[in-house]
Amino acid sequence: MVEIVVEALVIAGMFAGLWALSCGLMVLFAHRLPNGLLRQVAEFLPACVTAARTLRKHPDVPRRAKIALLIAVLWVLSPIDLLPEFLPVIGPLDDVVAVVLLLRYAARSIPRQTLLAAWPSDPRLLERLLGRPH
Repeated sequence: MVEIVVEALVIAGMFAGLWALSCGLMVLFAHRLPNGLLRQVAEFLPACVTAARTLRKHPDVPRRAKIALLIAVLWVLSPIDLLPEFLPVIGPLDDVVAVVLLLRYAARSIPRQTLLAAWPSDPRLLERLLGRPH
């Protein structure tokens, strides 16, 4: 029984190491992309996590928006996915769709300037996703 647990931990550690390595490589390659839409898309999920972490401390952000942003961050960081991450192109699609929907929901109650100030990447993609301010 102990051997099975040890084997499971070793396998889990190997998968975690491979996942961390692939994330590091994606970040490295994303920084080498030329400026444009492809680079913005590659930077989107990390920018969402950074913006959510910044906005959760901001006094102008209502509680429901903070909860939506927390769910978005947890969704991205969660190892459980609707589509497995190892599938090319469509693997991270469930993360992107969930984050976009939660970000749009939260953005309804966050002042636009506050949201743009927290966005660490090129704001054009965020503006495109959020649409015109109401």
